[in-house]
Amino acid sequence: MTDTIRLTAAQAMVKWLSVQMTEEGERFIDGVWAIFGHGNVAGIGEALHGIGDALPTWRGQNEQTMAHAAIAFAKTSRRRRAMAVTSSIGPGATNMVTAAALAHVNRLPVLLIPGDVFANRRPDPVLQQIEDMGDGTVSANDCFRPVSSYFDRITRPEHLLTCLPRALSVMTDPARCGPVTLAFCQDVQAEAHDYPAAFFEPRTWRIRRPEPDPREVADVAAALRAATRPLIVAGGGVLYSGAEAALADFAARHNIPVVETQAGKGALGWDAPLNFGAPGVTGSDCGNALAARADLILGVGTRFQDFTTGSRTLFAAEGRRLVSINLAGHDAAKHGAMPVVGDARTALERIGAALGDTRFDAHDPAAREAWHETVRGVTAAPNEDGLPTDAQVIGAVQRTATEDTVAMCAAGTMPGALHVLWQAAQGGYHMEYGYSCMGYEIAGAMGVKLAAPDKEVVCFVGDGSYMMANSELATAVMRRIPFTVVLTDNRGFGCINRLQQAVGGAEFNNLYASSRVAAQPEIDFVAHAAAMGAHAQKAVSIADLEAKIAAARGRDIPSVIVIDTDPVPDTGAGGHWWDVAVPETGGPERLDRARESYETNSAKQRIHD
Repeated sequence: MTDTIRLTAAQAMVKWLSVQMTEEGERFIDGVWAIFGHGNVAGIGEALHGIGDALPTWRGQNEQTMAHAAIAFAKTSRRRRAMAVTSSIGPGATNMVTAAALAHVNRLPVLLIPGDVFANRRPDPVLQQIEDMGDGTVSANDCFRPVSSYFDRITRPEHLLTCLPRALSVMTDPARCGPVTLAFCQDVQAEAHDYPAAFFEPRTWRIRRPEPDPREVADVAAALRAATRPLIVAGGGVLYSGAEAALADFAARHNIPVVETQAGKGALGWDAPLNFGAPGVTGSDCGNALAARADLILGVGTRFQDFTTGSRTLFAAEGRRLVSINLAGHDAAKHGAMPVVGDARTALERIGAALGDTRFDAHDPAAREAWHETVRGVTAAPNEDGLPTDAQVIGAVQRTATEDTVAMCAAGTMPGALHVLWQAAQGGYHMEYGYSCMGYEIAGAMGVKLAAPDKEVVCFVGDGSYMMANSELATAVMRRIPFTVVLTDNRGFGCINRLQQAVGGAEFNNLYASSRVAAQPEIDFVAHAAAMGAHAQKAVSIADLEAKIAAARGRDIPSVIVIDTDPVPDTGAGGHWWDVAVPETGGPERLDRARESYETNSAKQRIHD
C-alpha cells in the first residue's frame, strides 16, 4: 500500500516547493513574496506560516513590484534559482500581469500564484470576481495566459501532482524558460487530499545544455570561413549559459570583435580588447561602424530586438549573412538567420573546433580607443555652472565604481545612456530592457542585492519611474537590504520628451512644464525617501554626488541620492535610427520634415532576408 500524507492543497504546494533543489544543493524556489487577501490568506497564507523557514515568506508593498524583485533575483542568479509570488484574486492578481509580461519578454523564471475564484462556485460571484457573460470558466487570471510560459488553473487538490512538476520543468528549461502562473482556486487551497509520500521527496533540477546539430555547426563554420568581416553580437544567453569564458576565447582565437546587447552587456569586461561596446539604437560609434560593414553577424543568445538591429537597418552590408545561436528555435530563426539551436557555450566550442586556426583581421583597434576617448569626454565632470546631464551623472558613478559594482536600471533615459556609456566590469550590469518597464528599478535593485549580497548595487532611476513605483524602498529598509539609488530629477519624462521632439512632435505632456497643471510640482524626493526609512540626501554637484556614493558604502539600509539634471541633452555620443512611426499627414512643417526623414530611413529596412 502506498504511503500517503494528508494535507491541504496549499500545504502540499509549499511542502513540495520547499524540496525542489538545484545541483548546488539550494532550493530552486528561494522563497515566496506574499500580499495576502481573501483569495489566499486562509489557504496559502496558513500553509506558508506552517512551513516557516523551510520556505520563507517575505512581505512586500505591491504585487507588481514584489514580482519585479523576484525577477531581478532570477536574472542575477542566471536563471538557476527563482522566487514565487502569491496574491489574492482580483486586483492583487492583475497587478502581477505587467510583471509576468516583463518576465516573459526577458525569458526569466518566476512562479506566480494568484488566488482564484471558488471552483465549487457556491458563493459566486465573490468579492473581486469578474463575470464573463459568455464563458463561465473565465476569471481575471486568464489575463496571465498570453504572458505566461505555462499557465494552469488548480481546481482539484490532486492537480498539484501534475501541475507542479510541469511548472518547474518550464522554469528550468533553458529554451522555454519564463513565468509560470498557477491560478489557485481559493476553496481548493483549503481542501485536503491524501498525497503520495514519495511526491515530497527532494528532487534536483538540472539546467540542460543542449548540443547543437552537427550539420548546423558545419554550415556556420563554412559561412564563417567564407566571411572577411565577421562580428559577434553577444546577448543575454551568453550569461545564462555561463559562456563568458567561451565567448572571450572564441573571439580571441579567431580575432572577431564583439558587441553586447542590453541583456548581454557585462559578458566581457569593458576593457577586453575585442569589446567594441554596444550595437544599434543605443550603440557605440565603433560598434555600429563594425555592424554596418560586417558581412557575417554571429548572434549568440540574442533575440535581435529592434534596438539591437536598429529596426533592421543596422546590418547594412550587401550580401551580409545573419547567424543566430539560440536555445529557442523561435529566436534562432529570426530575420532569416542561419540557425544554430543549442546552448551558447557548447555551440561556441563546437563552432570554434570546426574553425580551427581560422583568424580574421578586419577591424581597427584604434576605433575602440577613439570611442572610449569620446566616452570620457561626455561623461567628464562639468567645468561650468548649470544642471548636469545624465551622461555626467553616469561619469560620476563610474569614477567611484569598483569591480564589485553592478549598475542597474530599466526605463527612461538612463538605459540607453548606460548601454552606450557605462564601462561595465564583467558581470557588472543589470538592465531590464526587453520590456523597458518603468517602476522595475527600486524593486529590481532589491532583487539583485538579494541574489548577490557581496555586490555593490547602484540603481539609476529617473523621477518619473520613481513616482510610479517606489514603495519597495520601505521593504528594503525593513529587511536591511542595502543598495544605492541615484535619483535623477529632470521634472518629468525627459526621455520621451526628447523622442517626442525628435519625431516632429510638439513638446507636450511629458515634462511638467509642458503639462496641463495648475502649479508646477515641487517634489521633495529626499524627504519622501527618508520618510520610508532610507538614508536620503540631495547632491548639489557632480563632485558632491561622487562623495555621497562613496559614503553610502557600508550602510545596512538603502541610500537615496537625488540630483537635479538637465532634461534637454541626449547622451552626446553613439546611437542609430529607431523606427518610431511619424504621422504621414496633417501636421506643421516640423512634422513634414520628420516624416521625410522617417521615410528615408524606413526605406533601408531589410524585412525579408
